[in-house]
Amino acid sequence: MADFTFYTVAMSRGQIARWALHEAGADYNTEMMTWETRPKSFRAINPMNKVPALVHHHNGHDHVITECAAICHYLAETHPGPELAPTFEEKADYLRWLFFAAGPLEQAVVAKSMGWEVPEDRSGMAGFGSFDLTIDALDSWLTDRQFVCGDRFTMADVYVGSQVDWGLQFGTLPERDSLTAYRERINARPAKQEANAIDMAAMEPADG
Repeated sequence: MADFTFYTVAMSRGQIARWALHEAGADYNTEMMTWETRPKSFRAINPMNKVPALVHHHNGHDHVITECAAICHYLAETHPGPELAPTFEEKADYLRWLFFAAGPLEQAVVAKSMGWEVPEDRSGMAGFGSFDLTIDALDSWLTDRQFVCGDRFTMADVYVGSQVDWGLQFGTLPERDSLTAYRERINARPAKQEANAIDMAAMEPADG
């Protein structure tokens, strides 16, 4: 049995987790589903019926990890060889932007995509404040840095990088020089290319 069982749908946030698995060099098997073929038994793994979900088979126990940011960090901690976890000096930046991407950035993008406008006098109630404020914060941080923690790629870049990559691809993030340059750097990662090829192949219609 592989160390991990990975539950996913090809065209989903599961692409983030697969990239993380490949960066970590994890030993995993894939349970590839479609939105229509998720078995009812999957709810025992994730009651929200969402993908991705990762099950770590360790010392006779099964540990379930959901939520992409959590999966990324869990893999960084359980696979120290690739040095994807932050050093002590990097930890503040690593955690700050990992949670920023999972919280304010995703909220801001979803709110804008749904047409939800935050009144100026209520911006303090929204975790992201405003869409422009959120994007400006990320833009400012990446303007003079190669990666989230500076010059070194960490697992935080898998999550933040995926948000930027998808946002620019589908037009939910604006074109900023810092974001496009960052996207080019993360898309050059061999592990990302390898992982994406698996999911792209799964999306192709079967012959016959």
